[in-house]
Order: sequence, then C-alpha cells, then structure tokens
Amino acid sequence: MRNELVRMAVAAVIAIAPAVCASAQDAYRAYIETFSAMAVEQQQAHGIPASITLAQGLLESAAGRSTLATEGNNHFGIKCHSDWKGETMTRSDDAPDDCFRVYDDAAESYEDHSRFLMRKRYERLFDLDPTDYTGWAKGLKACGYATDPHYADRLVAIIERYGLNAFDTDAGRHAEETSEFIASALKSTHPIRKSRGLYYVVAYPGDTYASIAKEFHLKKKKLLAYNDVERDGEIKPWEEVYLQEKPEMLTDSPATAVIGEGESLHSLAQRYGVSLKTLKKLNKRVKDRPGERIKLR
Repeated sequence: MRNELVRMAVAAVIAIAPAVCASAQDAYRAYIETFSAMAVEQQQAHGIPASITLAQGLLESAAGRSTLATEGNNHFGIKCHSDWKGETMTRSDDAPDDCFRVYDDAAESYEDHSRFLMRKRYERLFDLDPTDYTGWAKGLKACGYATDPHYADRLVAIIERYGLNAFDTDAGRHAEETSEFIASALKSTHPIRKSRGLYYVVAYPGDTYASIAKEFHLKKKKLLAYNDVERDGEIKPWEEVYLQEKPEMLTDSPATAVIGEGESLHSLAQRYGVSLKTLKKLNKRVKDRPGERIKLR
C-alpha cells in the first residue's frame, strides 16, 4: 500500500510539471519517478527528509546523467574517505583526481548516503523536523557536505520547483492531497536570493536568459552582460543568474578552486559571484578544463 501511495504521488508530480524544454525537464521528472520510492524508504528507515535526499540526488548526479552515476552508481558525490573498502573511481572535484565511491547499484548508493549523514558530523540535523527542508539544506552546507557557497539555495530551489517536500509527510503521499499541494508549490517564477551583496536567481531546467530577463523586466543584453554571456541560450540547470553586475575582485572567497567535471571557468565565476574577465586575467596560463586549479583572488 505504501509503495502504491508513493507511485500515486509521483504521478501527481509528473502530471503538473511544465513542458518547457522537454529534454531537460524529462530527465528530472524521470529521476523523480524512478528514485522517489527509495528516498521515501530512507526517510522512514533513518529520518532523513525524502525531499532532501531526492534534491541531493538530482543535483549531485545531474538527474542521473553524471559519469559518477552512470559508471559508478554514485548519486550523491560521496568521496572515498579512509573507511571506504569498496571500489573507487577518480574525478576532478575539490581537487584534481578526487577519489569517489563506486556502488553495485543505485539502491546501495541511497543507503550509503543515509549512513553517511548519520555520522556525528551531521548529528544536529536530526534535531530538525523532517519537514524542515530549508533547515536541512542549510545544515548540510554548514556541516561541510559541499564547498559550494550556494549549495543550500540550489537544494531549496529544486525542492520548491518540483514540490518534493510533498514526499516528506504521510498525508502528502496521497495523490489527491499531493496534487493540490504541489500545484500550489510548483512555481514558474524564481525567488530572488542574495549572497555577498549580490542579487541572483537559480535557473530551472529549460530557462534561458531571455525568459529570465522578461520575468524581471530587464533588458536581455544587460542580463547577458551581468552573467558574462555573449549569446542567449539554455542555462545550465541550478546555475546562478545574477540580476546585477558582478564585482571584479573577491576578498572573502577561497584563494583557489578546482574546475570540476562538467564545469568551466564560467561555472566558477557564477558560483563565486565574480567577473569572468577577472578569473581569466588571474589565470592566463590555465586551461579551461576539468582538473585545473585556478586562482579566485
């Protein structure tokens, strides 16, 4: 019965998701359909909100399409650490050739993710209500799950975009109640966020600079300039889109960062909120490719 309710809730999520840029949207909807039951089972077994587990899986694995997920069944970017005795694979992340865990299947990855969060480092998160997805997202960042300064904002954006918090409660898994809840929670608009004094939004799958410029009554040319982009096009899902000019220099960021898999100098300029021109000037001899360590200031 429980799994049937989960499937019904998934159907409600899928039915109301907008059909914008089908290829990008389909990947995220298919991921929710495939793995939501696993996330719910982990919540019931360990107390980790299903919405958080799903959002992390969607973000860390690029909706199941990353190399770590397709070749290593690693959906959460969990690194080897000294206690890991299983198979491994290397990918550039916080450092060149970081070591990541390899699993037999996705279910093992989901279970290991729960065990990973049950370590003492994350103990205080379990004092939060399981429906407090914002608190969990901020807590994961504060406890050091990711170095990305906007990690919590990305998780919250994913949860609110797809109404994943409906999976956190028993009532929310009933199709009729879930459909109504998600219909009101799923938004086509983008909440404005602020970091280091800069206002920005987090891009949804299928967004373009033109669509965001129209939403905020900005000239597309200006928005492109704010984000160091020459031509309009589809924006990488969950990437920052700044609504004002970025500074030319940072004073409160890490001194360096590594270009990770699927990233670029532009990705890091967006993540840390600094001019791409500045990064290029600071890193004249560095190639724009994964594994390269760059100066941020």
